[in-house]
Amino acid sequence: MVSVAELRSTIGSIVDPEIPVLTIDDLGILRKVESSDTTVLVTITPTYSGCPAMRQIEDDIAAALRRAGVEEFSIETVQSPAWSSDWISEDGRRKLAEFGIAPPTPLGEVVCPRCQAGHPEMRSRFGSTACKALMVCGSCGEPFDHFKRF
Repeated sequence: MVSVAELRSTIGSIVDPEIPVLTIDDLGILRKVESSDTTVLVTITPTYSGCPAMRQIEDDIAAALRRAGVEEFSIETVQSPAWSSDWISEDGRRKLAEFGIAPPTPLGEVVCPRCQAGHPEMRSRFGSTACKALMVCGSCGEPFDHFKRF
């Protein structure tokens, strides 16, 4: 049997279907991986309750477990405590910015990921996905997504 640490690493490296530069570990939605003699339990929390990517993430977790030789497993989605953008890792925040998506910040200030200017204009509360807003930089004029603070 594969160790829990190896399984967590394998599952944690699954790429988010909506933001392909982030893993589910970067996002902080992978909560727990537990193992008993007969089964593996994976616990995940969606970024928000209606996240359409969760079904794909569950399918990707199941496929990764099967590739690792695990046949008996369950995937539990928990809503409480609710996911927080604070759970995004520092590496994940860096990856978002490098990809052109302004990461959430503790104080809520948004900085353009291209030119680093502050105080962009919000064009839409929803960007390419419901967890992002569409912003336009007042300095360089470029549009960009901002991952909302939850």
